[in-house]
Amino acid sequence: MSQASVPMPDLRIVPTSMVFAHEDHDIQRSMPLIERMRSESVMINPPLVAPMDDGQFVVLDGANRAFVFAALGFPHILVQVASYHSGQVELATWHHVLCDWDADALVNVLQHLPETHMSKHAHDGPPAAEFILRDERTFALWTAEHTLEARNRTLRELVGAYVHACTLQRTSEDDAEANWRMHPAACAMVRFRPYTPDDILESAEQNWLLPPGVSRHIVHGRAIRVNYPLAILRDERTPPAEKNLALEAWMRDKIAHRQVRYYAEATYQFDE
Repeated sequence: MSQASVPMPDLRIVPTSMVFAHEDHDIQRSMPLIERMRSESVMINPPLVAPMDDGQFVVLDGANRAFVFAALGFPHILVQVASYHSGQVELATWHHVLCDWDADALVNVLQHLPETHMSKHAHDGPPAAEFILRDERTFALWTAEHTLEARNRTLRELVGAYVHACTLQRTSEDDAEANWRMHPAACAMVRFRPYTPDDILESAEQNWLLPPGVSRHIVHGRAIRVNYPLAILRDERTPPAEKNLALEAWMRDKIAHRQVRYYAEATYQFDE
């Protein structure tokens, strides 16, 4: 998508009950976020969602925030809507770099995963995940059943087995040597089989959730630091249609006062 064609973010207020995850929330992130949200007055970054055929939405990015809104009983949530067909959304996968752990412990985990087989050699179809160890060993993991449900279930078991045992770093860097330099305590790197938009939608519709931190959605024109009042989203009496009219007026005011700025270049943010 060219810089000139990036549209303004499609921000909407929708019922929280209409927003569905395609991946598990990360309990290590969502629990502290619940406590923080109890005292905050604004929503900083709205989740990114895509419409589904039934008028509901799948969360592409922001599963922890969507989980927290549901857990705290918010009737409505502010989201940014971007269809897979819009040309705004790119779908990729994160790589996992496993740090402060032992490579043999990872191999032991792989050997004991149910309904899977691990090999150095290719099997029928692409593997669910590939592993590059710092000691130069390589493995791939296949599921016994070649279905999306089995693949997602296996990845949940896999990530669940190592997420609490190591320090997990997500990266888009594909080169293992570059990751070893950036993460001196790393013992292994995990690459995941790519997903398609249809895979993501079906995972949400069937509740076949991916583990957190595998799918990676990049949207051109992402809305960040919106700082929208949480009191409006907590309000149970005002219907979404009326709230969206107020949201449109709020956005027009922001634009009129030059408080919305578009950055075309890719950036790294160092204050997360």
